[in-house]
Amino acid sequence: MADSTVDGWVDGLVDVVVVGAGLSGLVCARELRRQGLAVQVLEARESAGGRMRGHSSGPGLRVDLGGQWVGATHHRLLALLEEFGLRRFPTYYDGEGLFHWNGAAHRAGVEHDFGSSLLFFRPAELGLPPAEVAATLELQRRFQELVARVPPQAPWTAPDAEALDRLSIAGWLERQGAGELARYPFAWLTRMGGSGGFEPHESSLLHLAWTQAVAPQHETPEAWLVEGGAAQLAERLAAELGEALRLRAPVRAIEQGSGGVRVSHGASEVVRAAAAVVAIPPPMRLGIQFDPCLPPQWLGLLQRSPMGSMVKVLALYPRPFWRERGLNGLGIGNLPTLELTVDSSPPGGPGILAGFIAGERAVRWQRLGEAERRRAVLQDLVCWWGAEAAEPADLVLHNWNAEGWSGGAFTSFLTPGAWTTYGAIGQEPHGRVVWAGTEAASRWPGYFEGAIEAGLAAADRVRGLLGDAGAGESLEGL
Repeated sequence: MADSTVDGWVDGLVDVVVVGAGLSGLVCARELRRQGLAVQVLEARESAGGRMRGHSSGPGLRVDLGGQWVGATHHRLLALLEEFGLRRFPTYYDGEGLFHWNGAAHRAGVEHDFGSSLLFFRPAELGLPPAEVAATLELQRRFQELVARVPPQAPWTAPDAEALDRLSIAGWLERQGAGELARYPFAWLTRMGGSGGFEPHESSLLHLAWTQAVAPQHETPEAWLVEGGAAQLAERLAAELGEALRLRAPVRAIEQGSGGVRVSHGASEVVRAAAAVVAIPPPMRLGIQFDPCLPPQWLGLLQRSPMGSMVKVLALYPRPFWRERGLNGLGIGNLPTLELTVDSSPPGGPGILAGFIAGERAVRWQRLGEAERRRAVLQDLVCWWGAEAAEPADLVLHNWNAEGWSGGAFTSFLTPGAWTTYGAIGQEPHGRVVWAGTEAASRWPGYFEGAIEAGLAAADRVRGLLGDAGAGESLEGL
C-alpha cells in the first residue's frame, strides 16, 4: 500500500486496522489477510497476546500469567492448537479434591456434572450437614431452570428479563432464604466460574444466568492444558503478522469519513483504512476518542461494563507432592485469600498449583505490602495442601487489576439493569468500526474460544462492509 504525509503525520494506507493484538485481534487479522486484505494491527503493549501471556518462571519453565485452559467443547481453539502443532495434556483430576468450608477441609471425589455436584465435588462425600447440602442442590436446580430460559444471544428477551436484570444475585439469594452454604456456589460463580472477578451484589441474576447459558460449567472448560503454555498460540499468530503488527502503539483516536477511517496512535502517527476492528476490553474502548462520537447508548453500555478484579497465582514445586496423598490439587472454598487451586503440573513435573484471588479479596490483597501479599497466599496454600506448600521453588503473583491496558480479568461484566437497557445494541458496529475481543462472543465469552469466535465474526462483518472494494478504492476524500 502507498504511504503519504498529511498535515505532517505519517499516514499509512491499508484495508483494515485492527486495534489490539490479543487472541481475538490476532485471529481477526489472520483471517482478513487470508482473504487478501492489507491489515495493520496496533497493540499498546510491548508484546502481543493481551490476556494470553506467557512468563518464564524461576525454575525456567514457561507458565501462563493469563488464561491457560482448553475446554472440552472449545472446537475452534482445539483446531488452532492442532494446526500449530501445540500439544495438550489433560488437567489432573484423579483422586480427591478439597472443599474448604469455615475452617475445615472436606475430601471428596470430583464430579464434572456441575448441576449435580457441589462445586464439582460429589456432595455425599463431603461430610457436610445433609439438610444444608440438600438445600444447596435444590437452589442450584432452580437456578439451572432459569438458565435454560435465557436465550444466549438475546438475554434481554428472556421471560421476566427486566425483573431478573434489576435484581442482584445477592438480592435473589435473600429472596430464596438461602443459607450460608447454599449461597456459596453462586458467590463462587461470580468470582471464579467463567464470569470472573465480581461479587454477587455487583451484577444481576440475569447476567449470571446468561454466563452459564453461553459458557456452561458442565461442559468442562478446564479439561486440558497446553505443553509449554497456551500463550505460545498468541506468539505464533503474532509472528505470522511480521511488520503488520505494531507494538507500543496505543490508539488515541478513530475518525470516520464517508469512505473509511483514520486511526491515530502513538505520539503522532496515523493509519488510514476502509474499516477498523476494535478488539480490546469494553472499558478500554472509553480511552479512544471517536469522531463521530459513540452514540449515547453505546457510552452507557461501556460505562456499565467494568472488568473483574483478578489476581493469578502460580506456585511451583519440585514435584506434585499432593498426589502422593491421593489428592488432585483441586481446592475450592472460603479461605481468606485463595478460593481456588488447580493442579497445572505438566507430565513429568514439576508440580504447579494455579490459583486465583478474585473480587473483593483481590481488592483487599492488592492494598497490602509485597511481603504481606506473599504471606497471605502462602498461608492459604498451607491450609490447602499442608506444610510442604509453604516453600515453593517459585511463587508467581500477577495482578491483572494493575494492567493498564486490560484493567482486570478474566472478562468484563454488566451491572444490574444494563442488559435490558443496552444489551440489544451490544454488537452493532459504529459505522465502519467493528467490535471484537472475547466479550463480543456469543459462545464462551471470557474464554479463548470466545476470543476466536469474536475475531472470526468481526472479520466476516468487515468483509461485508468492504464488499469487493479494498482501501485504495474506498478512501478517496478521507
